[in-house]
Amino acid sequence: MSANSAEPAARVEVVLVKGGRTKIRYPAELLHDDGVRLSVRAPWAGGGVRDFGFVRFEAGDVFTEHYWRDRWYSVKEVRAGNGTVKGWYCDITRPAVLSGDELVVEDLDLDLWRSADGRDVRRLDEDEFAESGLAQTDPEAASAAMAALDELEALAREGGFEDLLT
Repeated sequence: MSANSAEPAARVEVVLVKGGRTKIRYPAELLHDDGVRLSVRAPWAGGGVRDFGFVRFEAGDVFTEHYWRDRWYSVKEVRAGNGTVKGWYCDITRPAVLSGDELVVEDLDLDLWRSADGRDVRRLDEDEFAESGLAQTDPEAASAAMAALDELEALAREGGFEDLLT
């Protein structure tokens, strides 16, 4: 579909699963699918404001989200309603699965934040990951998750995710 096409944009339902339960689901516009990486765009789907202290997600924010069928993470560019980049929020996940019009992603608790200026790179929720017991129940998945977090942190500190997303 070209940018000038009169065809409606393809839609998918993003389904984020955590601990075997659906954590959130929301509609998104499918921007790209090359068989390995899928990219979607959606407005902030959380209820109200989510203030992390280092960033606030709120109504009007737009997320351009990148998922891989062969990688253990997703990278989400976060923009304020006025288009200003807030930063990138990365979830450590099992590889994404597109089934019909549902994009299913299993969240493994670990996250990474990189601010727009690159000065703030932080690992998040390592305590939740440890408490999840994944290291005991699925050591291979836990190892893949930690390797994915290390990879994303290195990319974030070396200048960002542009090469990853092109």
